[in-house]
Amino acid sequence: MKSLRWLKPALFVLSLFPFLRLFLLGFQGELGANPIEFITHSTGFWTLTFLCLTLTITPLRRLTGWQWLIRLRRMLGLFAFFYALCHLTTYVWFDQWFSIEDIVKDIWKRPFITVGFAAFLLLVPLAVTSTNRMMKRLGRRWSQLHRLVYPIILLGVIHFWWLKQDKNDLSEPFIFSGIVAVLLLFRVLYPFWQRFAKPRRAAAAGAAPP
Repeated sequence: MKSLRWLKPALFVLSLFPFLRLFLLGFQGELGANPIEFITHSTGFWTLTFLCLTLTITPLRRLTGWQWLIRLRRMLGLFAFFYALCHLTTYVWFDQWFSIEDIVKDIWKRPFITVGFAAFLLLVPLAVTSTNRMMKRLGRRWSQLHRLVYPIILLGVIHFWWLKQDKNDLSEPFIFSGIVAVLLLFRVLYPFWQRFAKPRRAAAAGAAPP
């Protein structure tokens, strides 16, 4: 598809914009009173955003019939991993200063960090197996492996919810929870909708005048 020649580069630039924006704000000294918290929140927010965008591809493709959308899913998924890596790096570097002992204690004692770290670990094999070679090598197992995206996004939302709960600010977690609920519900209900809709479409086509 010719439009993908410009669409994929445009999507790449747009996806990189939040990261470049952080650099620009940091250079201008506009990261707020707590720069570490600002960067951590921003990278976490965009991790969840790209996970949601990745899961949106399949419903859009099924509802619109635009099969070319599937060619954008890998890039969106890799950007989700990229921002998750930035999120984790911010915590390990600027918050804990690479103190393994403190990090382990944090993971053990603070549930929201536990589930966030678990989500990142589950995301790693999806990023590693995102190449065409790995898809061919794993075959059918590739699709099974990449279903990990469902527990990953659930853990991500829980991580975000528990973090914001301590700060009495659940507006963003509530929005992400609603989006994820709709995306997962679509996957559950779509097979039933197909079974119901196909016979009706066939009957309507048969009843149509020649």
